[in-house]
Amino acid sequence: MSNRNTQANKQAARDRLRAERERQAKKDRTRRQLIVAGSVVAVLAVAGGIGLAVANSGGGTSSTGGSGADVWAKAAKAKPVPPANTSGPNGTTVVIGKSDAKNSLELFEDPRCPGCAAFEETVGATVEKDISDGKYKATYHIGTFLDGNLQGTGSKNALSALGAALNVSPDAFLKYKYALYSKEFHPDETGPDKFADDSYLIKVADTIPALKGNAAFQKSVKDGTYDAWAMAMSKDFDSHKDVRSTPTVKMNGTVLGTQTAQGPVAPSTVADFNAQVDKNLKK
Repeated sequence: MSNRNTQANKQAARDRLRAERERQAKKDRTRRQLIVAGSVVAVLAVAGGIGLAVANSGGGTSSTGGSGADVWAKAAKAKPVPPANTSGPNGTTVVIGKSDAKNSLELFEDPRCPGCAAFEETVGATVEKDISDGKYKATYHIGTFLDGNLQGTGSKNALSALGAALNVSPDAFLKYKYALYSKEFHPDETGPDKFADDSYLIKVADTIPALKGNAAFQKSVKDGTYDAWAMAMSKDFDSHKDVRSTPTVKMNGTVLGTQTAQGPVAPSTVADFNAQVDKNLKK
């Protein structure tokens, strides 16, 4: 679970990053000693130094030029280009499923959120099947607050790439989102900001048949076609003041999961998810 925009969480994130840097510095000192001794660990030391530089960079550069912060500051002021399969102001309404479905699931997530990854890895396939079966339609609200809490630009960049996938098809969007949250590709919360790298996002996309080698999709990612849309989506997410943490899951307006002082904890098993969904379905 990732909590939104609180000083305590920001401080905790900074403390985790500081501890990680201290651990990495200790490893680097050891590696340097081994290098002096002529150890073959020299190669690993180089790799470790590169990894540390990425982890502390606070976001990469865009293919359009300038630092990550500059690109996203400009995107926040630009007119959004809504992807296909969206509606509402600036295309910030993303509803996937059969239009006549009586029930509605809402999901509030952040691409870098480890709790969201755990939820998707456990329940994501069930949600996708339920949507296909017409059990409910799903509305997706995707935020980027973890870029501020953890430093970096990965959430915004991944959201822009998700826009490019949505422009291909709703199915491509769902499968790409599932892949980004997978154990294979989802970055560690205190590790390098991998989602800030366009080439990494394209690498993940190449595991999805509809996106593999898709020149139009790749161009949209590299050009930042949906950067302004990602910022509009993030702003819309922030407007939901009742959402205190991610993932937050609602069925017909009722928050699913266990309530805690930090916010709701989403169902952690398929059985629990199904039971709570079924309890709140309109008959």
